[in-house]
Amino acid sequence: MQIPEKGIPKEKLFQMLEAFRSKDLDWRSGHVFGYVYDPGPEVREVGHRAYSMFLTENGLDFTVFPSLLRLENELVAMAAQHLGGDDDVVGNFTSGGTESIILAVKAARDYFRAHRPNIREPEMILPATAHAAFHKAAHYLQIKVAQVGVDPKTFRADAALVGKAITPNTILLVGSAPSYAHGVVDPIRELGQLAMKHNLLLHVDACVGGFMLPYYRRLGVTLPDFDFTVPGVTSISMDLHKYAYTPKGASLVLYRDKKLRKFQIFASSRWTGYTLINNAVQSSKSGGPMAAAWAVLNFIGDDGYLEFARRKLEATRRIVEGIQAIEDLRVMTRPDMCLLAFTSDTVNVFHIIDEMNSHGWYVQPALTFENSKENIHLSINVSNVEWVDAFLTDLEASVEKAKTLKSSELAAAIREGSFSIDLSELGTENFMEILQMVGIQVTELPKRMAGVNEALSALPPEIREGLLIEFVNELFRYRRNDIS
Repeated sequence: MQIPEKGIPKEKLFQMLEAFRSKDLDWRSGHVFGYVYDPGPEVREVGHRAYSMFLTENGLDFTVFPSLLRLENELVAMAAQHLGGDDDVVGNFTSGGTESIILAVKAARDYFRAHRPNIREPEMILPATAHAAFHKAAHYLQIKVAQVGVDPKTFRADAALVGKAITPNTILLVGSAPSYAHGVVDPIRELGQLAMKHNLLLHVDACVGGFMLPYYRRLGVTLPDFDFTVPGVTSISMDLHKYAYTPKGASLVLYRDKKLRKFQIFASSRWTGYTLINNAVQSSKSGGPMAAAWAVLNFIGDDGYLEFARRKLEATRRIVEGIQAIEDLRVMTRPDMCLLAFTSDTVNVFHIIDEMNSHGWYVQPALTFENSKENIHLSINVSNVEWVDAFLTDLEASVEKAKTLKSSELAAAIREGSFSIDLSELGTENFMEILQMVGIQVTELPKRMAGVNEALSALPPEIREGLLIEFVNELFRYRRNDIS
């Protein structure tokens, strides 16, 4: 493929773009429980307009665009107050939760390089429910992960296990508020006590739901303490493009004081060009997401977010009660917020997901890991609220249909150890062979994913990761017939 010899007319361009997204999720339908957090057309219009106003402004140089410096400082100040911080709390705007987490881990690593240079192989302790972004940060920043189990009933982090995992090389403890998978808040106060006892840093991952938790507390929900009011908490990440309903990508990383945040910042004068100073990972970046976040927060306002929380809280309670009323389903633990996981001990949940997809719903599969069995995840959105009854009706019908469908023979062979490929030594050809066996063709995914997900769930995590890397490495290649 090459750049066209002559430019394509504007009308034709947009027709092409519409065709490209014809198979995308219909996130405006209210039937999507993940990926897009839709506040409705009025809020969307505010975000889009502000985004467009600042689309070209470049966050690379705040001396040239002081408007972006003001927007960032005001967003951080609002977030600090929202999360119980004082005037010493500082932070920065990022592209999303992963960037916020990478920055917090980098700050911890470099802080200990300065204060405990004897630590040559730094470690951070992660509960099994900590977001995969921490593993990504560890991979990028060469930090060892010590992973510990969580309570098998509540899926909250176990502070006693965290304490036992601390070594002389530990630099950072991590807790979630709430965890993505099960929607529960970890015992942050206990983790804070451990951090202070051992002179460690403690990061709270509040990316997915930390913005909403203060509103849930105001509505009478009993929640563990998790923010800067907890002694020992040194940094918090909190996304705005999830339950603050701002356009992507918008997140914040906050620090208890600037003495720690300093280690996040990167500067370089070791070249012949302009002085480079970055307060986040990106250098050049559009001011659009920041302006859109500022505009949406101010447009919705505190009372608007409280009403959003009230509606989602009621919807979550109704969904939990509806799931529990279906004989073959069970909620894995009662969530603290509007994220939840449910599973079945009698029916293949991956067939349930396929059946829900056939009814026009998007629900997310989660594979087995540690003491969390395969399950269905829901991130409940304002746009889902009016569809609760329809969702539960279709869910019950999907369970009944799934009962009649067979499980994957390949998954059974993997679990029984009779799989034909030796999983201990795999190369690219082996991975591609397994991809074909589980039903994945690089050019087109199967319409029903139950067999694929069941086989993946039966494989060890490191094999899943290898398969996914090979798949993505092959998928992101231009093919002439990709788009008709």
